Amino acid sequence: MNTTQRSHSGSIQSPRSPSSHPFLSVFVTDPVKLGNGVQAYISYRVITKTNFPDYQGPEKIVIRRYSDFVWLHDRLFERYKGIFIPPVPEKSAVEKFRFSAEFIEMRRQALDIFVNRIASHPDLQLSEDLRTFLQVDEERMERARSQEIGIFKKKPADLMQIFKDVQSKVSDVIMGKEKPVEESNPEYEKLKRYIFELEDHLAEAQKHAYRLVKRHRELGETLADFGKAVKFLGACEGKALGKAFTDLGTKSEALSVKLEKEAYNLLMNFEEPLKEYVRSVQSIKATMAERASAFKHQCELAETIKLKEINLDKLMLTRSDKVGEAEIEYHELKAEGEEATRKFETIVRLMSEEIVRFQEQKTLDLGLAFHELAKGQAHLANEIANGWRSLLPKLEACSPTQT
Repeated sequence: MNTTQRSHSGSIQSPRSPSSHPFLSVFVTDPVKLGNGVQAYISYRVITKTNFPDYQGPEKIVIRRYSDFVWLHDRLFERYKGIFIPPVPEKSAVEKFRFSAEFIEMRRQALDIFVNRIASHPDLQLSEDLRTFLQVDEERMERARSQEIGIFKKKPADLMQIFKDVQSKVSDVIMGKEKPVEESNPEYEKLKRYIFELEDHLAEAQKHAYRLVKRHRELGETLADFGKAVKFLGACEGKALGKAFTDLGTKSEALSVKLEKEAYNLLMNFEEPLKEYVRSVQSIKATMAERASAFKHQCELAETIKLKEINLDKLMLTRSDKVGEAEIEYHELKAEGEEATRKFETIVRLMSEEIVRFQEQKTLDLGLAFHELAKGQAHLANEIANGWRSLLPKLEACSPTQT
């Protein structure tokens, strides 16, 4: 495996870098099915190579399962407000696809991208939860999962359902339709609308990428069936015509293989990156919902503080014996309000940094994905053209009247 270059992962750090240059590279490899029936799951070897001083050594290998990756995502989302936490791939809703070779590889690639985006993030790469995920043995990892609190103690399937339920309301929260208190910030309004439009356009592009993959596969299957039929036809003919039909059938079957190969390349290097960015935009929207909630909380506290201040002034004017208690409540609430303001301002600052990072990464990843699309299509078109062209002399020899 090439450890110095990684497509779509967000990590270009190399374990061969000089020791003075910090690096953290992670590889999700070797998916293996364990268990049977409804208890079956896929485990992965997670290999970490680093010179970070807080890690146990230059290389560590642990075994992880999908629920461990979900645990890491949820812990980071809870602890790092304002940062766009990379998304984990969704679970397969169709049981028969869960353990297909193609789905397993798609899942492995998506998990590799997920953990490397975290490992390459300047703040998330220092997370204690990431170190736990990358270093502890399976028993300690299971214990860590069991110690989760709140909604994060639920099973992965429950978490995914909660996330879907939240996503159904996120749009109203972000756009201020559900809650009367909302930011009045033209630049942020512009960003929100861009994110919503981006999600729609990415989803539409991913839908057509899926159709493109399907079309390649269907054409490949049709060519394979056609090739078999023509070879049978050739067996019924004699001499030159029979040989020409047999060659045509053989070439059709060979081209069907190339189409199937290109369909797989399209799936992994074009459709999947688009799908991953659809998930990334949904993560951004989840952070926007956190920002909306923080802003609302800050405004509600500010209103409450004003009321407490008015009440305190009245008590002081009347020299009430409740002044002392009211002063304590006022100062506690004011401190709470200041903390809420700091949290909101931190989210705003981090989001400004995150959107720049997201745009830069998106430009690189989608640029690479579209380059892979064009390169693959050009190569396939040349191979198909050359394949058919090589048959022309033999077919023309069977058509003496053709000029």
